[in-house]
Amino acid sequence: MARYLVVLLVLVARSAPSQTRAIVYTTAESTSFRLTPTDTLMFKPSEPTSEGKVYVFVDPRKTFQPMIGIGGALTDAAAETFAKLPAARQEELLQAYYSADRGIGYTLGRTNIHSCDFSSESYTYVDEGDKDLTSFSIAHDLRFRISLIKRAMAASGNRLKMFDSP
Repeated sequence: MARYLVVLLVLVARSAPSQTRAIVYTTAESTSFRLTPTDTLMFKPSEPTSEGKVYVFVDPRKTFQPMIGIGGALTDAAAETFAKLPAARQEELLQAYYSADRGIGYTLGRTNIHSCDFSSESYTYVDEGDKDLTSFSIAHDLRFRISLIKRAMAASGNRLKMFDSP
């Protein structure tokens, strides 16, 4: 049985002044769907509201920030788990997530600075009180995470934008 991830990226497009539509993108296992447009929904005026129904109100005159991509977290937990996979599975995973041609084409990655709640141990890059940074070290990240990030970047065709958070 195929598993589906339907992403209603309400990419609102206006085809005419009074017609606003949302494009539905689908990713599904065992299919060729990888963030593939699969449906177009037309917005229409609402009937009177009631507590028994769910409503989404869209005002196309109000816009916010642009969407710059879709991605996932490249944490210590992800990197350490990835490192335990056989080489063929690692490559399959990288292609499935980061390849625009053979996967869903992630374009964003987030990783952590120092340890986080998805780290196997608590660590920091600099010892407390070291104002000259003589103790600075990324040795922990070199074990698994930096390798995963480099491979993800390569699989994306170097289109992967990275965000780091403390």
